[in-house]
Amino acid sequence: MMLLAIFLALVAMVCINVPIAVALALSAVLAIAITDGTGALVTIALDMYAGAKSFSLIAIPMFVFAGAIMNATGITRRLIAFVSAIVGFVRGGLSMVNIGVSLFFAEISGSAVADVAAIGSILIPEMKKRGYPAPFAAAVTSSAASLAIIIPPSIPMILYGVASGASIEQLFVAGVVPGLIGAAGLMGTAYYFARRYDFPTEAAFNLARLRKSFVEALPCFALPVIILGGIFGGVVTATEGAGLAVVAAILVGLWYREIDWKQLKEATLEGGIQTAVVMLLVAASILMGSYLTTARVPQALASAILDLTTNQYLILLILNIFFLVIGFFLHSSAAIILVVPIIVPLINQAGIDPVHFGLVVTLNLAIGQQTPPVASVLITACSIAKANIWEVSKWNLPFVGVLLFVLMLCTYVPAIPMFLVDFFYR
Repeated sequence: MMLLAIFLALVAMVCINVPIAVALALSAVLAIAITDGTGALVTIALDMYAGAKSFSLIAIPMFVFAGAIMNATGITRRLIAFVSAIVGFVRGGLSMVNIGVSLFFAEISGSAVADVAAIGSILIPEMKKRGYPAPFAAAVTSSAASLAIIIPPSIPMILYGVASGASIEQLFVAGVVPGLIGAAGLMGTAYYFARRYDFPTEAAFNLARLRKSFVEALPCFALPVIILGGIFGGVVTATEGAGLAVVAAILVGLWYREIDWKQLKEATLEGGIQTAVVMLLVAASILMGSYLTTARVPQALASAILDLTTNQYLILLILNIFFLVIGFFLHSSAAIILVVPIIVPLINQAGIDPVHFGLVVTLNLAIGQQTPPVASVLITACSIAKANIWEVSKWNLPFVGVLLFVLMLCTYVPAIPMFLVDFFYR
């Protein structure tokens, strides 16, 4: 009965536009006060502070800041020029440039919203100018940006690692192969649209242009090598790698001697706001987690599902459906912080690898970022393209289908995401 009251209170507050973090904290405070008395509320501020100061969480603002530096120092523009020189001659090449640059940008920022804002603000107007329909330009940018939470470093993976206790480094490694498969699938879908609707090609392939753009972009390629090489090689932790990303982005920016201070300021402020929202969610989740643990809700859920079935594949199917539905209504950070601590006991009892399951969760939430009503990445792309969200969603369905295919592949063929993890760590 108490759980139902908490749930109804939480839903009611969200429906009247109370921020999720505030609604979560108020619901938890109410539940703790009723269950344990008001005396139990004395330490809630200290509990929230302790939960939000995790060393691993420092990586989030660092990766976001590194992405802001990339966009303000001309790094993103040079990457676009290089990828355009490689695939621009293909029909619909600008859409493939969009996907290719998102793949690279994701390796630095770890944020799908940052990705779509950075790449979309440059490429969507250019695609519209070249004759691409605005809804298609928004759809391909939005779906490509979701690679940012599959390709390492991924902010949702960091949150999942903190919430579940899984290795963040291993989660990063597990995302490499699915991310590349997803990028190939998105490019194939974009090419299909280009052939069907006769989208334009860019300039013909030119070796001299490719060579020139490669030389100009060469310092940019040092970023993923330094960051991911350091993390995967065990030289630095994920959090230290985030700090390294900032330093490397600054050095590359200084090399180009080109910086847009206004753009950097705006991106940094936006990144700070995003980070504050996530940290508040984490802090609020500590209170709710404390109450749920005392009430033994995770254990009760695990027992209920295991009484229904002990088959790992059926359990994963149930959880996939659950997270896909959750993704319609919650941002990825909120979904991870709210749900993962409840699910972890079930995963452990069912014998499912927490790293494997972490990738399943992030893929589900990548799809959730493309499905209204709460579709932060899709809405950002629509805003940049000035396109109707429902028109964009129609174009986006095949791209979402690619992400669903990758999800099913990773769920039921765990060797695909876990191959590199087993090779490097086990």
